[in-house]
Amino acid sequence: MSPPAPFSIHLPEARLQHIRDRVARFDWDDFPDAGGWSAGIGKATLQQIAAYWLEQFDWRAEEARLNALPQYRVDVDGQPLHFLHLRGSGGGRRAPLLLVHGWPGSFIEFVAAAERLAWPERFGGHAEDGLDLVIPSLPGYGFSGRPPRPIGPRAIAGLFHTLMTDVLGHQRYIAQGGDWGSIVSSWMAHDHADACAGLHLNMALLQTKAAAPTCAADQAYLAARRRTHAIEGGYSHLQATRPQTLGYALQDSPVGAAAWILEKFAAWSDLPRPGGVPDLASVYSFDSLLTNVMLYVATGSLVTASWLYMASAQEGSRELEHRIQAPTAVAAFPDPVFPPPPRSYAEQSYQIVRWTDIPRGGHFAAMEQPQAFADDVRAFALVVN
Repeated sequence: MSPPAPFSIHLPEARLQHIRDRVARFDWDDFPDAGGWSAGIGKATLQQIAAYWLEQFDWRAEEARLNALPQYRVDVDGQPLHFLHLRGSGGGRRAPLLLVHGWPGSFIEFVAAAERLAWPERFGGHAEDGLDLVIPSLPGYGFSGRPPRPIGPRAIAGLFHTLMTDVLGHQRYIAQGGDWGSIVSSWMAHDHADACAGLHLNMALLQTKAAAPTCAADQAYLAARRRTHAIEGGYSHLQATRPQTLGYALQDSPVGAAAWILEKFAAWSDLPRPGGVPDLASVYSFDSLLTNVMLYVATGSLVTASWLYMASAQEGSRELEHRIQAPTAVAAFPDPVFPPPPRSYAEQSYQIVRWTDIPRGGHFAAMEQPQAFADDVRAFALVVN
């Protein structure tokens, strides 16, 4: 296996211009409005973001900001993987931390929190608490190469385990994730318990086959989850069954791709919603939102990213085979669509040693509340190391 090669982001100018041209040609005049956010992302909001994309967004500036962080690519069992590798001020005395994103996010979700975790002295903390971090892009996402066929989260867990152990030489590591990242990191703790020293989750999505409600709170949670899935789960069903068909439309229209992605940022984030309109700008900059969108549009990864939904069903990796024994922490952010389970329900599937109810922040916790996220992850990492 070849060692990791340093990597810098540089998108071809022709690709950037093609995207700008497609955004500029979107026919807003002939596009109907169902009425604000009543049927998905509001037309006025998306027009505002598209105008910013054309008039103010500077991809080269974002590219330079990301290239200031050390990035690498390496081939793991035939799958190219892109990752950030931050060597923290703690000098590598503790097990490194793997941070795994989900859909429709990317590695940039973790940038603000990662700097706090790697170099806490820059934010009023102690240098000796700095952690080494590995932040990969999921296969088929961003600058990780396209898999030859759909790959599921349990198989990805095996690739990331190999990255941490055989490639980077760590005998032990801590895995962290939300969304698909929580599923991948949970499978790492499940299948590689000898190496996974700890598991930190800001979403506890997987349960064992035997998990069952034991109290009224558990029953209410499961009933609410079923109701929410009926309202919010259309994207998941479509990406699990017809990702290729959807992909043609998203890849052809950068505005359409932005709508598909940003509707989820609006619905799943902890935002003020005056008059029913999510205030994205209260938590996110348009630069950060569009950079995340570009990591799908400009890299041609809209189709391969959605393959993960289909592959998960094919792989049969939606239930744990047994309770995870690795020490587990849950940071319970108030995700408006995917709220955390009661501890009584989660403890049937995880060995929970730390549970923190965090008052603000939603689905994209590390991006929405980087300080609260970093504080909780660090507190757990210092205990299990």
